[in-house]
Parts: sequence; structure tokens; C-alpha cells
Amino acid sequence: MNRNGKLEKVQIVAYTDNTFQTKNTKVPQPFFLSVNPESYSKNMRIELEQSNPPGNHGTSPRFTNAQPEELRLEFIFDGTETIENYKYNDPDDKSVKRQLELFFAVTYHMESETHRPNFLKLFWGKYLQFQCVISSIDVNFQLFEPNGDPVRAKVSATFAKYVAPKERSAKAKLSSPDLTHFRQAKAGDRLDLMTNRIYKDPKYVLQIAKANNLTTIRSLTAGQDLRFPPLDKTETT
Repeated sequence: MNRNGKLEKVQIVAYTDNTFQTKNTKVPQPFFLSVNPESYSKNMRIELEQSNPPGNHGTSPRFTNAQPEELRLEFIFDGTETIENYKYNDPDDKSVKRQLELFFAVTYHMESETHRPNFLKLFWGKYLQFQCVISSIDVNFQLFEPNGDPVRAKVSATFAKYVAPKERSAKAKLSSPDLTHFRQAKAGDRLDLMTNRIYKDPKYVLQIAKANNLTTIRSLTAGQDLRFPPLDKTETT
């Protein structure tokens, strides 16, 4: 509940762009989970390469990458109209079928203009704020009308955290020598000093000059774009 004692529902806001600036006005905004989950879980996973050369005991796991953080929610859609504080996103059609249609439209269905599902933000109070895309949805139908129409569905949805490429690059600070870096020369910049800042050694300056088709390493032009790729550390000339 919020400070006024009002029950807050989990909200899902859909965006058409990966910068989360343009909301998708074709779907309910925001979309509310009709019943808040009793719990939710987060999963964070590191990928390791575990090679074991012949004749050696044990391994020396090497970091390869960090998988996107995942958020898993379990909740229900109900059509019995017997649950207190139940919220319908479409009060004119309270069927489970309609509730699922709207949920899929917000989270899962591919948009005709972007050719992909929406980018999403999940909110629940102050603590849960999650920027993501849908990863998987499992629906378990549990109660039925005599004609077979479902009146309750249990949903398990997994959302993968999404960070826009520009934001991801900014957070990484582009400091690893194992990545390709792009820099723009400023007045007074020297190629050997720029090389040293990225690779922690100026001796690779000739490789960088070659990678950028430079005929000299002595002078750079302000505004000149430079590329600093992963290097062959066995080569110094």
C-alpha cells in the first residue's frame, strides 16, 4: 500500500523505442496486473568458460560474459468476479480470454512498425522498477465454464533486463582493451598517449596507426575519428 493506504498494483508500461521515450499508445497504458504476485524472484547469472587442459586437475574458470538480469513474476487472471480489489484493464469485458489478450498485446505481440515486441518498464511501489523485455510466458488454465471457457489462468512471466546500447557503453566506460573503442581526437592529443590510456602500454602505437591508415603518429587533427581494436599482443610493429 502507498502512504494513503491505497493498494498499489504492479504496472507495466510499454514503449516502442529502446530509449524508453515513446510510449505505445495502441495498448493499455499503464497495464495493471489484476492481482499482485505473492512474491517475485530475480535471477543473475555469470557465464564462465571452464577449460581443463589434459593432465591437469581442476579448472580455472574464465569470465566470458554476464547474462541479463531476469525478473520472474507469477500471478493470476480471474473471471469469477469474486476476488477483492481485483482490477480489470477492460471493465467491459472481464473474461480471462480478454485479460490475456491485453497482456499479450502489451508484452509479447510483435508490433507492425518495429517488428518486435514492446520495450517495457515494470513498477511496483518504490522498490521494484525494472526496465526490460519479455523473455518467456507460461499460462496454466485452472478453472473452466461448462463449455470449456477458462475462468482462471495462472501466469508465470519472465522479463529480461534491457539496457540501451549507448547506456551500456557508458556504464562499461569502454575501458577494456579486449573491446573495440572509438575516440575523437582533441587538440593536443597524441596517438601514443591515447594508446597507453586504453592498452596500458604505448608500444602498440604502430598497430593503432596501421588500423587507422595513418601515415604518421606524430600529429593528430582535432575532431579526427580513431579506432582502437583488440590487438595481437605478440606484434609490436
